[in-house]
Amino acid sequence: MANYTEQMQRIFHEWEEEGNPMPVDSSTVARWAIETNRWHMRPEAVIKKCAEDLSNALRQEYLTDENGRRVRTLHAAKVITDGKQMTLWANIESAPRKHLEAAFSQRRRQIVGDCHQLANDVEYFNRMRSSERPIQLILDFSDDVEELQLLEADDVSRAA
Repeated sequence: MANYTEQMQRIFHEWEEEGNPMPVDSSTVARWAIETNRWHMRPEAVIKKCAEDLSNALRQEYLTDENGRRVRTLHAAKVITDGKQMTLWANIESAPRKHLEAAFSQRRRQIVGDCHQLANDVEYFNRMRSSERPIQLILDFSDDVEELQLLEADDVSRAA
């Protein structure tokens, strides 16, 4: 039996195989999947969906520090308790250091994973389109981060 992710992928491919318009946004495919009885909300999925929506909302809460910088307020860290993996959330102003070290380390690993996947995707595209000018990918973000920090500092000084 296919796992949930594979089931969702199958729904998308069924949309595509039926000759529906492409490219397409996921809301359109979701509406179609529900209308054609390809997807139903299972009772256990209601809690999972609420938890996902809650996590998405928590990720978007920021404060502005005394220097005018936006700082994410709530941070998640995956932990294993009694053999079960769970994600714990805590406020940056009150969380134990250990929680934030784990959260920051895990976020950094996510970024590295995203960069690795992007590099694979670009390399594949360039190989498949070898007759075209290759897309260049720079994974050193030092200049980008510095530029954003300078823009942020400039915004703060103009607001003062």
